[in-house]
Amino acid sequence: MNATLEKFGYPHTLVAEFDHWVVLARPAQPTLGALVLAAKSDVTAFGDLPLEAHAELKTVTTAIEAALREAVDYAKLNYLMLMMVDPHVHFHVIPRYEGAREWQGRAFVDAGWPKVPDLGQAIALEGEDLAALVAWLKLRF
Repeated sequence: MNATLEKFGYPHTLVAEFDHWVVLARPAQPTLGALVLAAKSDVTAFGDLPLEAHAELKTVTTAIEAALREAVDYAKLNYLMLMMVDPHVHFHVIPRYEGAREWQGRAFVDAGWPKVPDLGQAIALEGEDLAALVAWLKLRF
């Protein structure tokens, strides 16, 4: 596994695993259900991934979209491939919705709706709260 996976809490944040990809709960939640879709590979350019990893994206994104539809009933889903700080191939998967979603007594507001997601307005989860989010999301995969 690569350093980008470790930065996002792997293996503790692991929600789903595929041959070439892992789906992690994003510890900082700009919207409820925010994920990191990360390649298991050490490559740092999307085009350098093996063909099989690209092909598997169909299966992975279908699973993500079904799981998040059930979990948060998003209106849109943003896949952001930024890779400015964390170099290995990964996407931030941000469910988008108007208003707020409630989870465990907390309101998760999409502060950027309907424009660009406001990643700076994330609710940071750790410890038991993050573990509970991981377990809650795993049930949907």
